Amino acid sequence: ELPPSEFMQVADSTWLVLSVVSNGREAPGCQATGVTKIARSVIAPLAEHHVSVLMLSTYQTDFVLVRERDLPVVIHTLAGEFDIYKEESGECVPVTSDDVSNGFLKPKPSASPTLHPVQSPQTRFCVLTVAPDTLPAIATMLIDVLFYSHSPPWDAATGSQDLDSITFFSFSLIEGYISIVMDAETQKRFPSDLLLTSSTGELWRMVRIGGQPLGFDECGIVAQIAEPLAAADISAYYISTFNFDHALVPEEGIAEVIQLLQQRQESGR
Repeated sequence: ELPPSEFMQVADSTWLVLSVVSNGREAPGCQATGVTKIARSVIAPLAEHHVSVLMLSTYQTDFVLVRERDLPVVIHTLAGEFDIYKEESGECVPVTSDDVSNGFLKPKPSASPTLHPVQSPQTRFCVLTVAPDTLPAIATMLIDVLFYSHSPPWDAATGSQDLDSITFFSFSLIEGYISIVMDAETQKRFPSDLLLTSSTGELWRMVRIGGQPLGFDECGIVAQIAEPLAAADISAYYISTFNFDHALVPEEGIAEVIQLLQQRQESGR
């Protein structure tokens, strides 16, 4: 319904949303949450089969977006580890590999993925939710933050952004559930009694992947971050955007995270 505009870019592919629902078979002792919880079982296998993904972590759960044309490969890749269902008219219907065998394409031989640089701004972030019925009370402030308050520190001459203090605000509304990521200074502008966060009130630091816009055809970017963090049992939220990927990790663990990712890059050269 959006009118065509020279200012709006639209990716060519149509994407499907996958959500992973726990059925009690998680590995014992695994405490990590977010993308690292599904790194070994979903993210790494899809990367090995050259499936490009977009990742969206929210306050409530995580979603993996795959291109519609890749669905046969996705199902063949994950069917051994998961019971897979598709939604039809509001009902969950089982899917098997046989259902998509006609469209299955044998994966190309695996190639070494590009290891992108990672950058960590000093900004501290909060991961929040609000009750839907309280949203009108903060709607005006949300609009101000989204459209009027920030002038992104973008250097047109160099085509780069000053990452000492990154401008980042994420708002998602999925099936009635609201998830917000905002920096700690912006959070102070909102009524504290309407913003719900974890009982620990933890703050998060960001790792941004890539020095230039990433595109949608490359595989293994999420795995580059998720696998080493999963091995170290470190939680991470992961948000893919049109241009870049962003991982949020606990503030107290940022030094360890940077070290792990640097070691991963050095070992992959």
